[in-house]
Amino acid sequence: MTSRTPPPELGRNTAAATGDLVVFIVGMRINRLRALRDWVPVSRATGPVIRELLAARDSGLLGSRTRLGPPRVIEVIQYWESQEKLLAYASDAQWQHRPAWAAFNRRVRESRGAVGIFHENYTVRAGAYETIYVDMPPYGLAAATGIRPVGYRGDTAAARLGLR
Repeated sequence: MTSRTPPPELGRNTAAATGDLVVFIVGMRINRLRALRDWVPVSRATGPVIRELLAARDSGLLGSRTRLGPPRVIEVIQYWESQEKLLAYASDAQWQHRPAWAAFNRRVRESRGAVGIFHENYTVRAGAYETIYVDMPPYGLAAATGIRPVGYRGDTAAARLGLR
């Protein structure tokens, strides 16, 4: 019988992230499900922007995922290199975001409450985040930055957070 090395996602792993990072969460809530003409265009606005960001290696976006949240909520969770890169992208008229955001806001206002929007933006300092993934493929921060064996940062959460 021969010994085989398991794929890197098996076992205990952690994200390969180093340094500060930004977690940006943006989304929408469908308040009136039957108001298709109000919320469908809003939900479609983010796809082209995300594709543009993922194609631009120097944008500062580390990774992005879209998920369905509580009833009628669609959210996009993004990991960024810095607040500066996130804000530069958001305000630069050369990218698709600025005109898409203006159209998005107009549609939301015109929806008369049929759709709600939100965003949350967090800077997480180096050493202030900890991740662990057991027997699963890269997910979340690990999907954005890569995956390493958990011993890379320490075998316990306290060690990975620099508390021991």
